[in-house]
Amino acid sequence: MPFLTDMLEQSRRSQAQGAAMAAENLPSADVVHAHLATRSVLQSRYRFDIDTIMSGLSEEVLGQGQALRAVADMLHVIRADITDPRRPLYTALFLGPTGVGKTEIVRALAKGMHGDADAFCRVDMNTLSQEHYAAALTGAPPGYVGAKEGTTLLDQEKLDGSIGRPGIVLFDELEKASPQVIQALLNILDNGILTVASGERTYNFRNSIIFMTSNLAAHEIQRYDESKKRFPGRFIRASAQSRHRAIDQIVQKRLLKTFAPEFVNRIDNVITFNWIERDLLEQLVALEVTRLNRRLSKHHCHLAITPDVTQMLAQLGFDRQFGARALRRCVRRHLEVPLAKHLLDHDVTTSGASHISYLADIDEGKVRFSQR
Repeated sequence: MPFLTDMLEQSRRSQAQGAAMAAENLPSADVVHAHLATRSVLQSRYRFDIDTIMSGLSEEVLGQGQALRAVADMLHVIRADITDPRRPLYTALFLGPTGVGKTEIVRALAKGMHGDADAFCRVDMNTLSQEHYAAALTGAPPGYVGAKEGTTLLDQEKLDGSIGRPGIVLFDELEKASPQVIQALLNILDNGILTVASGERTYNFRNSIIFMTSNLAAHEIQRYDESKKRFPGRFIRASAQSRHRAIDQIVQKRLLKTFAPEFVNRIDNVITFNWIERDLLEQLVALEVTRLNRRLSKHHCHLAITPDVTQMLAQLGFDRQFGARALRRCVRRHLEVPLAKHLLDHDVTTSGASHISYLADIDEGKVRFSQR
């Protein structure tokens, strides 16, 4: 009987974890049905609704208009099915400081495209920082253990995508990978094929959208922006176009300093993300509260916050260097921790209400909760 008890407990934990992940990763609407229901006069092997995807992206990623426009342009080209069939559908490199949404935009795209924020093949390149770890991507060479199996970090099912929708691949923190791993990406970006070192297996990226992220040039861009705020730069008005050209030159110089020209030349689009500015903080606070309410739904609770709480979190959570992650830590410390203590002290199951709404307000400099 102890064995059965352990099995039941493990099953219960797995179900609870699955429900929590579903609430976090699945979209509120049935996006898959919206994709299958879309119609076009053009005969294409892809069927997905661009407006549905972009609506989800604009809700999840704030302050990155250039990146969203680039993704929308990419989706139109793929939807029209006019990409080169011998290459990946699209290859983009997202540059910018930490906490600005580079990885989040890929998760939001997967949620909007496939109905699951984890429905993409993610390779964390910081785990491939040493030369002998390159086999995790390219497979073990002949004569080594695992060579015949050809196993790698890649998932061909996620590379292929689903019916009418392409696969999504993310190579995260590209600059941390070893040079041998970067060399292995050359064939992927050029002809969409990766043959493992033993030759026993081939991975196909020709039905995949490839994204890469990096923090390269973030410090150089920060220094450039700060120089424009100091004398005499602050007295010289520079247009948005001139700033864009200057940043493009900074990025291109740093890319060619870090990667070989033949690698950079295989990237379809290099997109530089903006810093998180103060005027976005209140919107980001609202987004964090929305995500918190998704997690509260399993307790049949809902949380609303007053404008005073919003302003306090926006003020305390602003950190230009660390972006949205600094705000997330602030929300955890000043909102989620007090809320957790309140929920533990006030058992919602004994209140008799099927659904409870709480209001967060400021009282004596601290966040307090009251039932609405």
